[in-house]
Amino acid sequence: MGATVAKITEISASSGKSFEHAVEKGIERASKTLKNVSGAWVKEMKVDVEDGKVVRWRVTMKVTFVLED
Repeated sequence: MGATVAKITEISASSGKSFEHAVEKGIERASKTLKNVSGAWVKEMKVDVEDGKVVRWRVTMKVTFVLED
């Protein structure tokens, strides 16, 4: 069995629903470009507020994907 090599890239995603939805959208979009996405670490969470209400949830993630041989 050989060793695997992975790369990590940082992405940002946002949602009008929730942090969880922002993460899901980010992973879904990253998976269209990156092959073999194996996980992600949410590095930062932020909200945009207008008139005292949260209007957008934002996340910055480090996405891990395994490089092909």
